[in-house]
Amino acid sequence: MKIRKTVVYFIPGMATGKEIFEKISLPQEHYKVIVIEWLVPLKNETLTHYAKRMSAFIDKPNAVLVGVSFGGVVAQEMSAFLKLQKIIIISSVKTKYEMPKRMHIVSALRLYKLLPVNFIVSTPDLTKFAVGPKSKKRLQLYNTYLTMRNKYYLRWAVKQMLSWDREKAVKGIKHIHGDKDVVFPLKNIKRCEIIKGGTHAMILFKAEAVTRKLIKIINS
Repeated sequence: MKIRKTVVYFIPGMATGKEIFEKISLPQEHYKVIVIEWLVPLKNETLTHYAKRMSAFIDKPNAVLVGVSFGGVVAQEMSAFLKLQKIIIISSVKTKYEMPKRMHIVSALRLYKLLPVNFIVSTPDLTKFAVGPKSKKRLQLYNTYLTMRNKYYLRWAVKQMLSWDREKAVKGIKHIHGDKDVVFPLKNIKRCEIIKGGTHAMILFKAEAVTRKLIKIINS
């Protein structure tokens, strides 16, 4: 008898591609994994419209959608256009209230408009923005996964992340978060599966623990 596989779609974090999931190992006999890569936003495109375009990549019924960091934000907006079995976010936030105060200040003052393009595409600055300050060795390693460096996409993504205004969490959403995440500190996060020692980049450095949590949530 052929086993019916659960289709799991992944959306990577800001500026990253499918390589970010290379250490996540869902058993192939039970799961089919598909990574949705970033589209370049249209001129003046809203997050809602962008999410609708991204949702067109999901053509399997009753799928699981997993988003990491900014990918988690986009996944939540995509869910409005989809019928999903489950939606799971990793190292992300469920509402604007889970974002740190510094992000609200930058958004309120629209300081993101002052960021020069060279900062946005700078290797060390982009890496620190994506994963938070870490050791030089880890920053160099993570930098290899920052494959989406389109200037328009990066400016757009930073603005959308900082100005995200969702007030209520998506119904039934599941959340996996590290207790050492400095980009989205755990103290602001409500109702999540905690990974001890997990940083904002735990999708790489705590991949086994993340995989176990994913399987547990999907099968629950």
